[in-house]
Amino acid sequence: MGGYDGTKYGLRRALLDVRAQLPPDEVRATGAVLARRALALPELARARTVAAYVSVGREPSTRTLLDQLRAAGTRVLLPVLMPDNDLDWAPYEGADGLVRAGRGLLEPAGPRLGPQGVTEADAVLLPGLAVDRRGLRLGRGGGSYDRVLERLEKARVQPARVVLLYDTEVLPEVPVEEHDRPVDAAVTPGGVHRFAT
Repeated sequence: MGGYDGTKYGLRRALLDVRAQLPPDEVRATGAVLARRALALPELARARTVAAYVSVGREPSTRTLLDQLRAAGTRVLLPVLMPDNDLDWAPYEGADGLVRAGRGLLEPAGPRLGPQGVTEADAVLLPGLAVDRRGLRLGRGGGSYDRVLERLEKARVQPARVVLLYDTEVLPEVPVEEHDRPVDAAVTPGGVHRFAT
């Protein structure tokens, strides 16, 4: 991968450079395939509540998946970024209920559940830039989802933790730090990758 120097920062830059080259049509098409694959996961099929996120930019699109989950009667929770980079959560009431927020994000406008709201989820869909064969996820570096994963580790019932990626973002290894936590699975257009966590 061009420009990768072995650090998290270098890998993030290289992955974001690849994503920046993706045509918008490909991003949209990937979203439809990811929705189909994710909805076929037993963990999502039986989930009453799913914590997810609204994709932005060249992230694999989640729009179709969010609407299909909601149409199936699943309660969908979306993150609301707080000033300290932690995440609050609020129910998704459809695209019309989203408002523009900082960093180009779209967030639900409704009542907040607090940072612990994510622990109500039976499955959690996480953004990421890559995942490795151990299930260790590389995020954007803000630490928001590291806090979510730590919170979920302490939850009474462990939800399924799934990252949505492009096929080229499942790597043999990503740089890790002590606080990094694994995910259970990655869904890509090419298939589902499961990890022993």
